[in-house]
Amino acid sequence: MKKTLIILSFFLIAAFIAPAQEQGKKHYVVGFYNLENLFDTYDDPAKNDEEFLPEGKNQWTDVKYRKKLHNIATVIKSMAETNGRFHSVLGVSEIENRLVLEDLVSQPEIAEVNYQIVHYDGPDVRGIDVGLLYRPNHFKLLDSESIPFDFGSGKIEFAMDGEDRVNFKTRDILMAHGLLDGEEFAFYVAHLPSRIGGKGWDLRSRGAEIIYGHAQKMMEKYPGIKIVVMGDMNDNPTDVSMTEFMHGKEKPSEVGKEDFFSPFFSMLKAGYGSLAYQGTWNIYDIILVNETLLNAPDGGFKITPLGKKGYYGVVYKKPFMIQQRGQYKGTPFRTFSNGAFIGGYSDHLPTYIVLEK
Repeated sequence: MKKTLIILSFFLIAAFIAPAQEQGKKHYVVGFYNLENLFDTYDDPAKNDEEFLPEGKNQWTDVKYRKKLHNIATVIKSMAETNGRFHSVLGVSEIENRLVLEDLVSQPEIAEVNYQIVHYDGPDVRGIDVGLLYRPNHFKLLDSESIPFDFGSGKIEFAMDGEDRVNFKTRDILMAHGLLDGEEFAFYVAHLPSRIGGKGWDLRSRGAEIIYGHAQKMMEKYPGIKIVVMGDMNDNPTDVSMTEFMHGKEKPSEVGKEDFFSPFFSMLKAGYGSLAYQGTWNIYDIILVNETLLNAPDGGFKITPLGKKGYYGVVYKKPFMIQQRGQYKGTPFRTFSNGAFIGGYSDHLPTYIVLEK
């Protein structure tokens, strides 16, 4: 009996580890997760964090903060258990500062991975930034950049002018350049301007235009570089910001040398969603890859189709991450609902792709 248990334990461990090396190939997971207002409990005069203080509107105590960290780490660990490996690179948004990421990566559920952090303090009026977590044994960071938003477009007619433009503050775009298992990559992480009031398509289009322009310069400077763009775009893959200004294409056959493949385009059309608003599912948590990564020759990393349906992306959804009762049953189990702390995870579901070589 004891021998049987030992053999069974061996196969269970093997089932967790083996997918990373199946058929002699390597599989690296790259994803994005909007963490829904991950604030610490300290007052930062440079941040608009008043609501997330113990005496603030949300009564944001250390107990609630630690619960939030545990929840996010639990989701990351769950994805690792599903994939047989932790993310090699994970972009995040709605974080207050570097400290919250340091607290996150030290959570016992994920501390073993030794995630390293790329983060810059940005100018956003809400005090939230984007960031990047990466496994140092997979990705060697060479340099990074925080790319500011500007109105320098020759194609977009903006609704804002004058003083409104001067006062407009939004998240910077993060770019991390380095070597993923020896191959040159650039990862972009974005959180484009809000859709509040049904507005801002011009601002999101400009954000996409900035990313695309910077990526084109990186491809000129580093021929053959592979590029992944990820973020909460506050638009669907089918919206103009993603199709026209990010040059996102639905089908691999449509992708030219200067285009990006948009894996979640077809998934949105098939009914998948990463967040729900007024009963409608959307995929704002988008990942795109350049043609070099889509059509890489054998021996190099390329995005790979997943599952029986052959989609190139995943919206990660487990029952514990979903509201099981009440008005918002069936939607992501969030941290707050109608201003009350309900102890959930995030109002967004994480998305990811898998790179194979």
